Formats: sequence, C-alpha cells, structure tokens
Amino acid sequence: MSADSWSDRLLGGFAKTTDRLTGNIAGLLGGASRLSEDQLDDLEDALILSDLGPRAAARIRERLAATRFENGVDETAIREAVAQEIAAILRPVAKPLDVTAFPRPHVVLVIGVNGSGKTTTIAKLAHLFQEQDYAVMLAAGDTFRAAAIGQLGVWADRLGVPIVKGPEGGDPASVVFDAVKAATDKGTDALIVDTAGRLQNKRELMDELAKIRRVLGRLNPAAPHDVVLVLDATNGQNALAQIEVFREVAGVTGLVMTKLDGTARGGVLVAAAEQYGLPIHAIGVGETIDDLRPFDPDLVARVIAGVAA
Repeated sequence: MSADSWSDRLLGGFAKTTDRLTGNIAGLLGGASRLSEDQLDDLEDALILSDLGPRAAARIRERLAATRFENGVDETAIREAVAQEIAAILRPVAKPLDVTAFPRPHVVLVIGVNGSGKTTTIAKLAHLFQEQDYAVMLAAGDTFRAAAIGQLGVWADRLGVPIVKGPEGGDPASVVFDAVKAATDKGTDALIVDTAGRLQNKRELMDELAKIRRVLGRLNPAAPHDVVLVLDATNGQNALAQIEVFREVAGVTGLVMTKLDGTARGGVLVAAAEQYGLPIHAIGVGETIDDLRPFDPDLVARVIAGVAA
C-alpha cells in the first residue's frame, strides 16, 4: 500500500476523532500571542473529551501555556502546536514488530478480549509479515470458541499459511507445543498464537496463559518474544482498564489498536501511550487485510489534530 493511500485511510478513519477535537479547538480564538488561562482550560477539556486522557491533556496544556504564537492565536496555529505535542507523546512508543530480533521461530502471543478484533488482527499481522517475505505459521490457541478456530482457519487458507489447531475445548498449551515444534521443523520465521479472551474469569485465564508460557519456555527459553494486546478503539477509556488487567495477567509487551475507523474515541491511543508507555506496533482502520499498518506517530498526530497529513 502506498504512503498516500494509507494517509487517506487514516484521514477517513480518524474523521470522527478529528472532528470532535477540532470542533472544540475552533472556539479558542483570539489575537494575543499566548493562550489565556481560560483558553488553556478549554483546550484541556477539549483534549479530555476527545479521549486523550487527563495525563496527556495536562501535559499538552502545560506545553502550550509556554508557547508563543508569533502571528497570534488562531485555529491553525493551535492545531499545529497540538499535533507537535501529540507526536512527542507517541514517538517513543512507535515500534514495529521485529521478527529478526531472536532466532526462529519468533513467537508472537496475541491476547485480547473477545470482540476486540483479535483473530482478524492475527491474520493482518501475518499478512504484514508476508509482505516482508517472512514465512508465517498460525496457532489456534483459543480452543474454547469453535468460531475462533474456524475463523483463523479461513484466514490461513486465504493467506496460504499453515495453521496448527486442536479440538474445541482442547488444551491450548498442547496446541502451542505442537505449533512451536512444527514451526521449528519448517524453519518458520514467525509463529503467531491466538489465545482465549475470557476476562470474566481472570484467575482461569492467568493460569492458562502461565501454562502456555511454561510450555513455550521449555521449547524456547526466550519465547514468547512478544505478547501483543489487541485493543478495540471504540471502547475509549475502557481500553486502558484492559491494559491494566492484561499487564497483570499476561505481561503485555506491546499493543495493536483496531477499529479506529468510525469512532470518535481514537484519542485513547494517545492516552495509552502517555499512561503506560508500551510499544504500539500497529493500528487498524478497516476490515480488509491491508487495513493494519505499522504505527506512524507523526502521521497519526497530524491526523488527530486536523493538520493536513
């Protein structure tokens, strides 16, 4: 996908988030070279209402309080300044998944609640790796949902990648064991493992993931090399609560955020970066296989702030 095409998709996908923020910024006009305290308060409120969260909003407010607008305060200048500050928050966490960092197979454990787009995201990650000429294998470790096993199997067929799966209700750790063995034998570059997303029983999920980790550790002491949490942007600030829980349950090492299209809550991406500092590997803005791309912090910052990308 070309850079221009992806930029256009982001502009469309983030439209509601952008409209919410820029609609509030439009009222912060005046001729002075600095924002007044009232304007700064209104800006901070606008950022919070756009789901950037209180910590990021306070940080941006503080930075803009010290900003001198040489040509006077106007909407364009504020948008540019906000874009710069959002980018400063996002740049440190932008980190594409790197399957070359460890010996093969590079094991990516994918976690997230049911309905987050987890299984589809696994397929999209596999496609991203294929575009980089990596050999990929999938493991259907969510054995508690027949639909998840079936859905991942359909994607494996479409992508032309091998998949290891077990019976519905089977032992996920057994599936993972077989998958690692198969990936090792085939010289596979990346093994992407689906997992259950049953947060209603946190202890059971924690035990299950711990068992998977033990099995992986016996086969490859460094595995899993990545534990990627898939978040649904439409959940807004509730996505932050999921980060909190899954960090405790699964030792999350990075994030992928999906469903950024069609929601006014895309600012939660900034809130997550500011509050947790976890790497953001990729974002998704649609349903097609090409709608997940590595995270570009500067482009996303400009889109959120309504500055021409």
